Amino acid sequence: MLEIYVAYKDYYWMMDFMEAMIEQVAIALHGKTEVSVGEHVINFARPWKRFTMYEAIEHFTGIDISEMDEAQLRQVCRKLDVPTDNTMGRAKLIDEIFGEKCEKKLIQPTFITDYPVEMSPLAKKHRSKTGLVERFEAICNGKEICNAFSELNDPIDQRQRFEEQLELGKRGDEEAMMLDEDFLRALEYGMPPTAGLGIGIDRLTMIMTNQQSIQDVLLFPHMKPEHSNKPSTEPQ
Repeated sequence: MLEIYVAYKDYYWMMDFMEAMIEQVAIALHGKTEVSVGEHVINFARPWKRFTMYEAIEHFTGIDISEMDEAQLRQVCRKLDVPTDNTMGRAKLIDEIFGEKCEKKLIQPTFITDYPVEMSPLAKKHRSKTGLVERFEAICNGKEICNAFSELNDPIDQRQRFEEQLELGKRGDEEAMMLDEDFLRALEYGMPPTAGLGIGIDRLTMIMTNQQSIQDVLLFPHMKPEHSNKPSTEPQ
């Protein structure tokens, strides 16, 4: 994962930066913006399509979930045959719907923006849209290739988010975050407006080189499985 942090107040700039950079990578490697990946031809030419999280779900399922609470989302999951369990809160239910019904269908590079605040405990609240945060992911060939957001630098808001995560942890959500007092103390000292962008280099390399296995594009040899010539001692 390549991570980039910039002291910049507008996370939309990060989207422009991302699509411009990947477009140039495709041109540098292939002499054009179109790349063959399996049975698909992916075009990285700007501008990329953009959906908000809610728009993407409505586009692929026909259901507007933007005003739904947890109980209503569970009903939608049953209707769409999306598997759930009792540990899942509102954020996880939305994530499951998107993962099951939307992500795999996004073949051409697409930005998913404006995530619900429950899904992003470290992202700053959207400056103009209530209940959302300034976060986006780039999806290509059915997989996430980058994640970015404006960094939350309000210690009061961040503590509340951590406390909400603790409640999810009590319900059994293994992905819920812990309350980090050291991090909160650092925010209280002060943090400038910052945006962070993480790019999945391995996944991007798989797409650019038309590789089906991530093992074929790992940079560091020690991350690849070792193949021993010694005869197996396990019973056949």
